[in-house]
Amino acid sequence: MFINTYDPTQVLRKSLQRGVVLSTGSLLVYEAHKVISGFAEVHASFKVEDVIEQADYLYGSGETEKLYRLLVQHKNSDDAELLWRLARSSRDLAQLGSTSAEEKKKLTYDSLEYAKKALEKNESNFAAHKWYGICLSDVGDYEGIKTKIGNAIIIKEHFQRAIELNPKDATTIHLIGIWCYSFAEMPWYQRKIAATLFATPPTSTFQEALRYFHMAEEADPNFYSKNLLFLGKTYLKLNNKKMALLWLSKAKEYPAQTEEDKQVQKEALELLNSI
Repeated sequence: MFINTYDPTQVLRKSLQRGVVLSTGSLLVYEAHKVISGFAEVHASFKVEDVIEQADYLYGSGETEKLYRLLVQHKNSDDAELLWRLARSSRDLAQLGSTSAEEKKKLTYDSLEYAKKALEKNESNFAAHKWYGICLSDVGDYEGIKTKIGNAIIIKEHFQRAIELNPKDATTIHLIGIWCYSFAEMPWYQRKIAATLFATPPTSTFQEALRYFHMAEEADPNFYSKNLLFLGKTYLKLNNKKMALLWLSKAKEYPAQTEEDKQVQKEALELLNSI
């Protein structure tokens, strides 16, 4: 993520829009005294707005473990805004390299439960739909390709509902693009599985994926290195090398703030060298 100035408001806004965690060395610094008192115990008189404010600052500064410790205290909350943030936080903690395989699996299933509960509390919350789709996809990694493909339509429906509720959320638009790209390049054996699960198996094309990646870029230009990468990859699939070079170069030059950004840079460079 690239910010031209050291404006913490811009840093926080961009990190929240992307839906990804910044590195611990984020430019944004949060005043510790505002959150430390909230970690020790949950007070009966807590205000949801205060917890959300604390959570968003911690998320923007990449404090994954502190954020989880704050939010898990409210796992029995009836507030969808708290619950979807807890789902995201649980997933982010599961993604850390320091998290054991056993704990990663538990956190992955926990995140789905929190997202599901957020939806039950407020079906009109776009972020609850987005994170339910993401977490359902993650659980499929543990339950095999048949379950993952079987959940595909449900996942897409939740992403589409999220966009209906918030048409300007670039990350959800990007996720539908990823969904389309995955089905466009699905290998034959997975297509065979899909054919056994659905009367009409889900399909897509690289043209459809490209449309969503461009829509995401229009909603929030240069918001996410991975969207730039997939624009380049999709143009490669469509044999448009000129446009592929353009977008892969943008992905390679995107300032790396996270481990994911670094991986994107690496893949973009490899693809550029192969053209």
